[in-house]
Amino acid sequence: MSLLLKDRVWSMEDKTAKRGVYPLHGYKLGLYRLPIKLEELPELKSVHDGLKKTFEMDMYADRIFATYRWMEQNMKDPDAKGYQEVELSVTVEIVSGEVVDIIYQVFPIEKFGDPNWVKDYRKKADHFAKMVIDTILRNTILADKMVSYLVKSEKISEVAAIQKLEELTPLAKIVLGAKPKAVEATEDEDEDEGEIEIPDGAKAGPIDIEYKSKIKPSKSYEAAEHTIKTWGRKGTANAIMGVWGEFVSVDYDICVADGACIEACPVGVYEWFDSPGNPASEQKPLMSKEPDCIFCLACEGVCPPQAIKIFEQK
Repeated sequence: MSLLLKDRVWSMEDKTAKRGVYPLHGYKLGLYRLPIKLEELPELKSVHDGLKKTFEMDMYADRIFATYRWMEQNMKDPDAKGYQEVELSVTVEIVSGEVVDIIYQVFPIEKFGDPNWVKDYRKKADHFAKMVIDTILRNTILADKMVSYLVKSEKISEVAAIQKLEELTPLAKIVLGAKPKAVEATEDEDEDEGEIEIPDGAKAGPIDIEYKSKIKPSKSYEAAEHTIKTWGRKGTANAIMGVWGEFVSVDYDICVADGACIEACPVGVYEWFDSPGNPASEQKPLMSKEPDCIFCLACEGVCPPQAIKIFEQK
C-alpha cells in the first residue's frame, strides 16, 4: 500500500471528511480505496484475528482498527537528569462494504501530551501507518482478493499478480499464519503420484533466486507454529518437493541434508524433518522458526549445493 498511494482519493487537513462520519477523522486524513469487497463477517474476523499478535486490533461492526505503538526517548540514559519518554501511536482503519476504504491519519503531537522534543514525529507516524497497511495487504485475506483482482483486471498470471502485490507493499512485515487457512492445492498440484517423473538424484544447484516469478505457488505445509509457503511442490510422496519458505527459502530438490545450515544458524531457525522418497535426501532442514531469522546469511554461505536463499524482510 505504500506504493498504492497514487490511488489516493483525497488527503486533507480538516476535522471532518466528505464521505460519511469516521471515528478517526480529524486534522490530517488520507482515504484510500481498494477495488475489492470485504463483506462477510468471517472475512472481517479473519483480518482482525490474523494480525492481533502483530498490532493492537479492534473491530466494530464493519470496521477494523489496527494500531501500532512505539516509544520515543529524549536521551539514551533513563537515569540521566531530564530524561523523558513517551508512547506514540498511529491507527489504520479498514472500512468494508462494496469497496474497501483504508484510512489513516496523523494526529498533532499534542495528542500525546507535550513531547515537542520528539524529532520527525509526522514522518515516523506516516511511515508506520504505511507499514501497517502493507502488512495487512500482504498477509491477510485481502492479499488473495487483491491477487484475484490483478489477475482479472490486468490479465496476468497468478504468479505475476503475487509478485506485483509484493512490489506494491515493500514495507510489509511477514506474518505467517495470518490467513484463516492454508492455501489449497490446485488440480495440477493434486496430480496422480504415478504421473510425476522422479529424478535420479539431487537437482544441481544453486537455487534459482527468481523462483517466485518462475514457479507456481503450491500447497502450503502446516508446521507446528505457522504455515510454510511452498513453490513447485508436487504430490505428497516427496518425489518433487520444490522450494519451501517465503524468505528463508530452501530448494529441497537440491538439498542433500548435510546439516551445515542447522549447525550454522545462531537462532535455531531450522530443525530436521523426514522426507522419505525424495531423491536428494530423506531428511530436510525445516524452517520451523522462519519468523526468528535475523538474516545473517550463515546458512546460505555454508550450504554445499547452494540450495538456500535468504530474502531480507523489509
